[in-house]
Order: sequence, then C-alpha cells, then structure tokens
Amino acid sequence: MFLFRRTDSTNSLLGWATCLGLVAGLSACSQYSNRPMSKAYHNLTAHYNAYFIAQDQLRQAEITLYKNRKENYNQILPVLLPVDSITNEPVKPFLDEAIKKASLVAERHQNSKWLDDAYIVIGKARLLKQDLPNAIEVFKYVNTKGTNEDDKHTALVNLMRAYVEAGDYNNGLNVAEYLRVQPLSKDNTRDYYLTKAYLHQRKGEPAVAAAILDATFPLLKKEESTARLHLIAGQLYDLAGQTAKAYEHYADVLRNRPAYEQEFYANIYLIQGSGGKNRLGQSFEQMLSDRKNADLKDKVYYTMGLLEARRGRYDEAISLYRQSVAATTTNTAQVPYTYLEMGKLYFEKKGDFVNAQMYYDSALALLPQQSADYASIQTRKKSLDEYVSYRNTIRTEDSLQQLARLSPEALTQALNKAMQEQDKRDAQQAELARQVIEKATGTPTVAGVSQPGATNSNLSPNDRWYLYNPVRITQGLQDFTSTWGNRPLEDDWRRSNKDASRAMAAENSPVNGGTPANEINPNAPLPTRADALNAAAGNPTVGGTAVGSRANGVGSRLEAMKAQLPLTPAALAQSNGRIENALYRLGKLYKFQFNQPTDAISTFEQLLTRYPNTLQKPEVYYLLSVSNDQLGRTSTWKDKLLAEFPNTSYARLAGKIAAGNGAAVSSGAEAQAQKLYADVYYLYQTGNLTEGLARAETALNQFAGSQIEDKFALLRAMLIGRVQGTEPYRQALADFIRDYPASTLIPHVKELQTAADQATAKRK
Repeated sequence: MFLFRRTDSTNSLLGWATCLGLVAGLSACSQYSNRPMSKAYHNLTAHYNAYFIAQDQLRQAEITLYKNRKENYNQILPVLLPVDSITNEPVKPFLDEAIKKASLVAERHQNSKWLDDAYIVIGKARLLKQDLPNAIEVFKYVNTKGTNEDDKHTALVNLMRAYVEAGDYNNGLNVAEYLRVQPLSKDNTRDYYLTKAYLHQRKGEPAVAAAILDATFPLLKKEESTARLHLIAGQLYDLAGQTAKAYEHYADVLRNRPAYEQEFYANIYLIQGSGGKNRLGQSFEQMLSDRKNADLKDKVYYTMGLLEARRGRYDEAISLYRQSVAATTTNTAQVPYTYLEMGKLYFEKKGDFVNAQMYYDSALALLPQQSADYASIQTRKKSLDEYVSYRNTIRTEDSLQQLARLSPEALTQALNKAMQEQDKRDAQQAELARQVIEKATGTPTVAGVSQPGATNSNLSPNDRWYLYNPVRITQGLQDFTSTWGNRPLEDDWRRSNKDASRAMAAENSPVNGGTPANEINPNAPLPTRADALNAAAGNPTVGGTAVGSRANGVGSRLEAMKAQLPLTPAALAQSNGRIENALYRLGKLYKFQFNQPTDAISTFEQLLTRYPNTLQKPEVYYLLSVSNDQLGRTSTWKDKLLAEFPNTSYARLAGKIAAGNGAAVSSGAEAQAQKLYADVYYLYQTGNLTEGLARAETALNQFAGSQIEDKFALLRAMLIGRVQGTEPYRQALADFIRDYPASTLIPHVKELQTAADQATAKRK
C-alpha cells in the first residue's frame, strides 16, 4: 500500500488545473459564446434579473398613465393615450429605470434570447418619454438585427406608433401595409389593429378607424379598457354619420364592465341618439334626479341642448346651455364647450355676431390649447372681435357726431341726462353688491358693512359669492386678462411704464422710497366694505366719512364728455375717417370671414353713399361685383369699375375673370403679347418710363389671361417704382402677390418687397 504524498510539484499542478477549469468555465459562460451552457446561463440571468425588472418598471409606468389619464368626453377620445411629455412627467423615474435595466441586457447578455425584448422595452420607454427619434432607431434596429420573428413584428407595431406620434403618417402607413400580410401573433394582431385605428383617427378618417376597431373587439376581454374602446367606436361612427352603428357600440359599453363615467356618457349618448330615452327606458329627467349624477348635471343639460339644437329649436337650446353653466360645481371642464356651442348657435343660426363674440371669447379663455379645433376657434374669435370693434366704432362716432350737431343748451341737457342715467346704473350696481354680500355672509349689512356669517355653499351657483363660484372666478380671470394682459403681482401693476409712475409719485410716496402714509398717521382709518359700496355709488368715504361726491365733479365730468365730441372741422374729419375705415373693413369681414355677401353689399353701399370719394372705391366696386355674382344677381358694379378705374389691378382682375369665363387666348394673341412685352421692356431699359408704363397698363387689359400676364404685371410694378416712387411701388408689388399667387415670379417679387422695405426703413 502506497501513501500519496504531496510535493511542491503536485501543488503546482493542482493550481494550474484549477485555473484552467475556471477559465474554461468562464469562457463557456461568455456572452459572445454560442455554446448551450453559455446561452442557458445568459438566458436565465437576463430574463430573471435585468429584463424582468425593466419590464416591470415599464408596466408600472403604463398602468399609472392609464389610471391617471384625464378623459375629455366633449371630444372624441383617442384610441391610444397620446404621448405627452407633461402628462408623462410623473412616470419618468419608472421609464428611466426601465431603460437602465434593459440596457444591462444589451451590455452583458448579447447571446441571450431576451436581447430583442430588452431593446423593445428601451424603445417603448423612449417612446413614452417622447424621445421619438431614438425610439424609432431602436425599433428599426430590432427589425433589422432581431432573431425572433414575433419580436420583430412587435418592434414594427411600435415603430408604426412612433411614426403616428411624430405625425409621419405616410411612413406609418407603409409599416402597416407591410405588417398586413405578415403572420402576426394574437397579441401583435391586437396591437396592430389598435395602432392602425389610432393612425386613421389622427388622420381624420373616423369611419376607417371605427371599422378597424370593429375587427379588434373579438381579440379583447370584457373589461373597462374594452368598454372605453366601444365608447370611442361609437363616437367615431357618430362623427362619420353612421348613427345606428354608433348606437350599438354605446350599448356595448354597458356590457363590458365600464367605469362609472363611461357608463354615464354611454347612457347620455344612447338617450341623445334615441331622442329621449335609452334602451333601459332611462330619460334625461331621471339622470338629473339621480344623486350619483350631482356633479354631472352640467353635461346632462348640455346634451339636452344639443338635442334641441338638432331639432332647430335654438332658443330652447340656448336656455338649456345656460342651465348647464349654472349647474357647474367644482369641475369646470364642460363650461368652455357649452360656451362654444352657444357661440356657434348665435353665429351660424341666429346671425347675432355680438353675442357670438362674447361666447367665443369666454370659450377660448377656458378651452385647453391642445384641443383639436383651438386654432379655428381662435381665428373665428379674432374675426368676431374685429366685427364688434368696427360696429362699436361706427355707433360711437355716429352718436358723438349727432351730439356735436346740437345747440350748446341742448348738448348740456343731453349730457346731464346721460350722467344721471349713469349714476342710476352705478347705484343699482351698488345695491346689487350689497345683496350679494348679504347672501355671501348670511347676515344683513349694517350701513353697508356685513358681519362674518355662514358660507353660501348651499346657494345655487348663480347666487353664490364670487369666490365660491368657480365659473365666475374663471370668467373674472378671463375679463382681467383681456383688459390688462398677463400682469405680474407687483406694485403699479396697472402701469406699463414703471419709471413714469415713479416720476408722477410724490416725494414722500413709498414708490419713491418715502415714508408710508400710515407711518405719518398711524391711526389713519382703514377702508371698509362700506367705503367700497359708497365708492361704487359715487360717494367715496374712508372709515365711513364722506370725502367727496359726484355732485362736486359734475362740471369736470361735463367738460370731459364734451372734449370727446368732434366740435371742430379737424375733429369731425378724424371722426369721419374712423367711420369710413370701419365700414370698409366691416364689409370685407362680411364678405371673406363670415361669408355673408348680402350684409357685405349693404355695408359697401352704405360706405359709398356716405363717403363717395373714398380711396377704397375701386376695391369696393370689385367686391360689390363679385358679391352680387355670388348671389346670382345682375349688377352694374363691374361696368362702373372698368369705366371709372380701368387701369387699376381690380379692373384687370375683373377682366381676367371675364376672360376666364370666355374663350381662351389664341396663339396669335399670345404672339402679339410676347412682342408687346419686348417693346415695353425696351422702353424700360432706355428710360422711356412714362410711355412704357402707359403701354404696360394697356397690355394688361388687352391680354388678360395670357401666359405672360404675370410678367406684364411685374414690369408694370417696376415702371411704377421708377415713375411714381416707393410707396406706389410697394403697393404694386403687394397687388402682384395678391393677384398672381401661383406665379413662378412670386419669390423674386418677395425679394423686391424686402429690398423696398429696407430702403424705406433706412430713410426713416
């Protein structure tokens, strides 16, 4: 029997063997090895470590976004929640962690089968962070380098979503067309349909989006998210005019475990579609009496108003809209859409542009700027603002001129009467303020001062104190902003020029670093609520002591009112100029913005009657001609234009329209036009400018509709600049851009405009 004896050489051999074993084991687990043991190791560690955590973080972000979403049921809900950096800010830590953990798979587990999945998690997280360029690159990489077909399809579905969020619908459709013929898994098929429906919804194709959603529902479970999609499908079919299909989807909402708001709006739409009751026999009146709908009564009244408007009962609809606003509680999200519908009725159905302007103004102040129709509403509101401004200018100047024509005695009597009426209105406002204070505090006022009392939370919204009424607070903010703009909370916020306010202040004013008034007189009485009421009534007080009255200022008020009257020839001319300009712009507003040719004709005719020598006469003649043509009426305005102003751009435009209605310019006439153009251009080059301008004017009238008409017009503008000066030249260039918007010469004309503007600025 032999005993084994370790020697130094033996220990050395064992050490080398151990090292070689470790190296072999490590090499077998390398992320670049394709050996079964290595791949199994990296599959296990990638899946249940980095990828598992990354997927969980992404799922938490998606769940949080869905739970915290704010649905706007006044608009069609989006099929997929839109990517928004502000909305997604709370889940940014989840997304960052998902990217960080998923990146470990790419760094340490290159041979893992979870590599493609990790990249998809990275792409989705970047998509939700609105990092669209990098998200698109990640999804493209998976499609190009991925090893699993399902993963590549998943990447392409998400790539389509990224293109939609970026507004690149053409590329999104290209991806969709490729995926359409691929053998997709059930999950990928579901996501493909939802993303494609979202794409067509964003493109403004509601019928296509709804049809794609119909194909999606067999792949979905009965749950709240499915109820939401049925509601969206109903909205889309409603928008497409397919009310029967919309009605079916609203009914399906109730069969898919909806959230309470989804059930409420589905019932609203069902009642609205059936004209009074839904399938369960529920009516608007029952919904109003249901205590669960206490905070949603405004929506019920709003929908009732929509139904009345559809029936053509516009006054009843407006009354219901007002009840909707009055029923608003803490959630004012419905209010701007109610105001908007009222504005549309006044504008489109009743032709009452003054009331339309007020409601559009209120709607725009409260409407979210991300609303789809925000820009169009803003454009219409701007037009209505202009209408009210021009209308008020005409009425005000007419009234002032009428007063200016009175005798001094009659004028004084009229102004005194006006002041008395104003004092009466102010007193009524003061009494109203007193009543509001009593309602707000629950106790009667004593000498205009109310004592603290109960809140008015039990009062109706219209009777509540201002600061307890969310609608009035919002309206007050809008009124302040429209008058003063967005002013910071600071001293002298009313003044745009703070230095001027400092110069006007007294030396001991706090504005100029002086001693505050109450430091000079520490016992100075503080203003009370009675002071505010007395001031509103025209009798200012401090601490209940009268410090003045309207009677003391009657003379100065009278003089201030007289100062506004056009009592001198120069003031009268300025007043007439304001009326003339307002009539001209009001007529164009009727014609182009409101599409009201009848009102445009009456306004332009009034302008010509009152101001027959207006400088706008050529354009007014032209607009009267085309407005009558629009109504199918015969008129002489075009003949008057061609007879009185044959060399204006409006006469040429009228001639071009006439030529367009007749035969095309013959080839012989085109040759004559080319020859005449060469002759006129030669006159321009040789300095015979006056003759060249006259022949250019004749050519424009003679060859209206020719292929080189725009070249004649530009040559005429250049001749005008040499003969008549800079201002007529600039006007001629502006006329060219207006009359020939499709001309290839437009870029050159705009360069000439820029040069002319710079030359004018240097002279100034």
